[in-house]
Amino acid sequence: MIPNDMESGIVAAIGNTQLLRLSRVQKDDRIRLYAKLEGLNPGGSIKDRAALSILRRALETGDVRPDTVIIESSSGNMGIGLAQLCAVMGLRFICVADAKTTPQNLAILRAYGAEIDLITEPDPVTHEFLEVRLDRVKELLRIIPNSFWPNQYANLYNAVAHHQTMSEIAAALDGKVDYLFCATSTCGTIRGCAEYTRAHRLETEIIAVDAVGSAIFGDKKARRLIPGHGASIVPPLFPPEVIDRCIHVSDLECVVGCRVLVRQEGVLAGGSSGGVLMAFQRVKSEIPDDSNCVLIFPDRGERYLETIYSDSWVAKHFGEVSHLWEQFDPSQCLETTS
Repeated sequence: MIPNDMESGIVAAIGNTQLLRLSRVQKDDRIRLYAKLEGLNPGGSIKDRAALSILRRALETGDVRPDTVIIESSSGNMGIGLAQLCAVMGLRFICVADAKTTPQNLAILRAYGAEIDLITEPDPVTHEFLEVRLDRVKELLRIIPNSFWPNQYANLYNAVAHHQTMSEIAAALDGKVDYLFCATSTCGTIRGCAEYTRAHRLETEIIAVDAVGSAIFGDKKARRLIPGHGASIVPPLFPPEVIDRCIHVSDLECVVGCRVLVRQEGVLAGGSSGGVLMAFQRVKSEIPDDSNCVLIFPDRGERYLETIYSDSWVAKHFGEVSHLWEQFDPSQCLETTS
């Protein structure tokens, strides 16, 4: 039975996350650097906001009722955010995942009661899983009565959720948000934040941080190791007209950024967060004095302990590269490549 009060319980813990001053990776006061710690949401990521926004709207429109089956394609955070809310609402949830989904994420999904529909083979032409997952979602929608697809890549209420994210950032900094660095995947976060800045006439430069090999900004498709960063398609939510600049970061840069964050700031963050830090490092010499720069950190690092934070995994994919974070100088930008 769907609770009458959808603002109580665990739902009330979504949002209003900490804006943390990063004073060790940016030691001088010429620029003030902040991180929006979205991993502090109860489901562990920024996708809690999108899941709530989409389901709340679907309840209002009647698209979701007590007997509705929620079906979504996800390899991690969005699936977990939806699983958490479906548990609260008493809804059946089927998560279409793939063979690259980590065992830890699958275990979390099952702990919340989600059903896993696992895709084991990628598309034979593109060698990507996303297109196959989306086709499977559409197939399940056809055969399961009263089913609902949140469709995180196209649902405008994914973006609407992040009007609030940007509102929290702006309120914390009295409206002075000079630069916002945001990783891209579904593009819901960056679109929503950009819409808020335009609507409230904030003088914020929006910098998209995409993965090398991602299709979003037209980069040549290539293998990507960091889940949830970049995409093999251009999402319908992609808003080129509201993005001021795009910076592509490699998988290795994500690893280095994450290792630097946990060693110097004590922040155990997910893969795209490391990429966002390294994107800032690359352009910070161009940023004017007295600027407020905000980095959105989408999730926590516990889900990456067997990859980004595993010395053996890093050595397997990149060789001996520990010097890149052990000797990291915040005053300089490291040139790294995958």
